Amino acid sequence: MPVGPRQRVATVGVAAVATALGLAACSSSSSSTTATGSSSSATSSASSSASTSTVSGTIKAAGSTFQTNFQQEAISAFKSVAPNITVDYDPVGSGTGRADLYANTVLFAGSDSSIPAKEASKVPAGKTVLYFPVQIGPIAMAYNLPGVTGLKLDATVLAGIFQGTIKTWDDPAIKALNSGLSLPSTTITLAVRSDSSGTTANFSQYLVDAAGSAWKLGTSSTITWPSTARAGDGGSAVAQIVKSTTGALGYVDFSTATAAGLHAASVKNSAGDYVAPSSASATAAATQVTPKANLTFSTADEPGATSYPITYQSWDLVYSVQPNASDAALLKAYLGYLLSSAGQALLTPLNLSPLPSSIDSAAVAQLSKITS
Repeated sequence: MPVGPRQRVATVGVAAVATALGLAACSSSSSSTTATGSSSSATSSASSSASTSTVSGTIKAAGSTFQTNFQQEAISAFKSVAPNITVDYDPVGSGTGRADLYANTVLFAGSDSSIPAKEASKVPAGKTVLYFPVQIGPIAMAYNLPGVTGLKLDATVLAGIFQGTIKTWDDPAIKALNSGLSLPSTTITLAVRSDSSGTTANFSQYLVDAAGSAWKLGTSSTITWPSTARAGDGGSAVAQIVKSTTGALGYVDFSTATAAGLHAASVKNSAGDYVAPSSASATAAATQVTPKANLTFSTADEPGATSYPITYQSWDLVYSVQPNASDAALLKAYLGYLLSSAGQALLTPLNLSPLPSSIDSAAVAQLSKITS
C-alpha cells in the first residue's frame, strides 16, 4: 500500500540508454509516473547507435499517490533491464507533484488531472507540457460497517453524504437503495483528502457529471468539506481513517483500499446498473473514452452496463524540451518501459487497469516529442 507523503517509493538502478531506448521504441502498453533527471555518462544524442550509446543517471519524480503501487512495482522491474538508472518517485499528491515540475525540481510529475486553469501561469514561459497517460483505476467508496456487505450507492446519495446532508447510515435515501440490508443508525464519518489531490478532483468531477444540481461543492483538487469530515494527507491516510473508524466512508483508489482490506460499495452507473470497483470494470469505462489531441481525457461516468462510474486516470507530465540529451534519454527509457507490454502487465495484479491499446499506442508515439 502506498507510503505516506514525502516518503519515497523506492530508489533503484536502471540500464544502458541503448537498452532503454530499445524498450521505448518497441513499447506497446503500460503506465508511468515519476522523475527528475540527472545523468552521469551518456552520448551526445539519444538516437546514437545502440551498440555504443549508454546512459546512467537519476530520474527524480513526484506526485500522484494513485500511482504509488504501480511505481513501486515498475521501479523494481525496471531495475532488471536498466541497472544503471536510478528512479526516485515521491508520492506527495498530484498538486505537489505539479508544483515540483513547475519549480524544475523533478523531471516528471505524476498527476491524476490535467493542469488546472488557475495553475497555467505557473508553467515556465516557453515550456510545453506533454501528458503521458500511464494507468487507469477505480476510486472506491470504501466503508467501515461491521456486518454489512454488498452496500449500494448512487451519485445523488453520495452527493448528500459528502455535503453532510445525509448524516447516518440508516437514512431513508440509503435504505431505499439497499433493501434487505440491515443498516445501523451509526453516524457517517467522512474520510477525505487534506492535500491537493487528483483523486479529489476526479471524485468531485464525477459528482458534477452524475449528480448534477444535487452536488453543490463543485470540482477541484481541494474541496471545502463539511466541518465534521476527517482529512488525511494522501490516499493511504484516507484508507487508514476508514479502517480505524466505524461508520466511516471515504474515497480512495481501489488499489489502496484493497491493500488495506476495506469493503467498497457498488455504485450505480449511467446505464442504471450497480457495478463494483475492479480492474475489469475500470477497463470497461476506459474503452469508452476518446482522448483529446494532447492525450487528456476523463473516464468518469462513462456509458456501458459493466462500466464502473467512478473510474479515473493518471498521467506523467513532462516538459517536451529537456535541458540535455541525457535527461531526454532517461525519460524516454522509463516512460517507454511504463508504456510497454511488460510495464502495463504490472497493473492488473495491483487492482489497477492497463491503458486501452489505442491510447497506449498514441502515448508511445508521443515519446518522440521529448527532445533536448
